[in-house]
Amino acid sequence: MALPKVLIVDDEPAILELVSFNLQQAGFTTVTASDGAEALQKAAAEKPDLIILDVMLPRVDGFEVCRSLRARGNTPILMLTARREEVDRVLGLELGADDYLTKPFSPRELVARVRAILRRAAENQRQPDDILAIGDVVINPASHVVTVKGKPVDLTLKEYQLLQLLAENRGRVFSREALLERLWEGEYYGDTRTIDVHIRHLREKIEENPSNPRYILTVRGVGYKFRD
Repeated sequence: MALPKVLIVDDEPAILELVSFNLQQAGFTTVTASDGAEALQKAAAEKPDLIILDVMLPRVDGFEVCRSLRARGNTPILMLTARREEVDRVLGLELGADDYLTKPFSPRELVARVRAILRRAAENQRQPDDILAIGDVVINPASHVVTVKGKPVDLTLKEYQLLQLLAENRGRVFSREALLERLWEGEYYGDTRTIDVHIRHLREKIEENPSNPRYILTVRGVGYKFRD
């Protein structure tokens, strides 16, 4: 069985060497890139299982790289940054990043997060007979394809995971904290408003009238649920 491949993108040679060494010791193969343009080229050529992406990159910054990668597919992305501002974390997650880690970081924590992201991605692979159909919304876990009235909807991985979790537990109310815990397995400690951002984007994509949603409902003072 081939070892999972990780593309590491950072303009600091010391970071590339540190991350690559620790991931190889943990049983991964690694590919590196030192700027945004090279990252996009390597992602297309190498088809990694996961991408570790620095925000501050020459030529094309990490946010733009993340946006471009999401337009091409759903390869999991772990973003790195030396900046601690909440707006950077939220922007990265809005663009489709799966997790966020601030420099300086522990190599052990980095490896743990990589494993957790890949584990969640693997767990999302389902059989075709697990298809969920609720009203006009159809979710196919085997292909990660979501359609509304027969038309495919383009979702990020986190948006898909959030939709699937709510739909599989329709009628059950989840707090924002519970959704963060389930989707990031306790490994994201940012503001719970991140969930509100993902919910807003989901409503814009699957609801006929996002301001008066039919499927993803707000339970005031508690959180969210999928319609019964």
